[in-house]
Amino acid sequence: MAASWSCSSMAMTFTIANYCSHPIWPGTLAGAGTPQLSTTGFRLDPGQTAQLAAPAGWSGRIWARTGCVFDADGAGVCQTGDCGGRVECRGAGAAPPATLFEVTLGRGGGEDFYDVSLVDGYNLPVVAIPRAAAACNATGCMADLNRCKCTHERAPRHRHLAIAGADDDDVECGGGGAIACRSACEAFGQDRYCCAGEYGTPAACRPTAYSAIFKTACPRAYSYAYDDSTSTFTCKAAYDYTIAFCLPTSGYACSY
Repeated sequence: MAASWSCSSMAMTFTIANYCSHPIWPGTLAGAGTPQLSTTGFRLDPGQTAQLAAPAGWSGRIWARTGCVFDADGAGVCQTGDCGGRVECRGAGAAPPATLFEVTLGRGGGEDFYDVSLVDGYNLPVVAIPRAAAACNATGCMADLNRCKCTHERAPRHRHLAIAGADDDDVECGGGGAIACRSACEAFGQDRYCCAGEYGTPAACRPTAYSAIFKTACPRAYSYAYDDSTSTFTCKAAYDYTIAFCLPTSGYACSY
């Protein structure tokens, strides 16, 4: 079953697909100088897809919220990725940790720039697949970091990043307790992890043992703020991006 929102002046589409075993609530946020999409938040049940139209030159991000409960007026809260306690995000961004798809669409047939970012942490596996006249690279993070990579008892450093579910304080691998994985910046708030202050340049802010957790599992995704060289992709005027959460191939073997 598919849902769609459209506008006659739109130039391309985002096809958002939920392969997870549970509902998700995608959220969208436009960058400065570009309009919000026709919806900024909605529910997507397992197996559903939704298409959102976007104008040439649109810039912004798309993510998925989990564990949401909303009332009839659209007010509520999500366990991960919350955007101001509303179904529609209305210009509010994702509360970290959240896996983000980020894109700037080209104009007049120019190049798109896109990435999947774990700089604000991780909550779900996602892959972004552009469709264009010429072949373009897919990117994303297909590993299920919640299942083991940031929580395993054999790597106690990792457990500082894990967020347990409301009813489960056990976040060891296989325990099912982790619902998201913080970035080191979010977990510790230190400039060296946040690429801030004296660490606010590419030369000063370097990979850490914590960003390596993300990079090892998801080599194409941003693992920290200046991880540009292996994480930003370009595509010549894509006409659709499929943004798929929890693809069946998202399984990831624990390794340390």
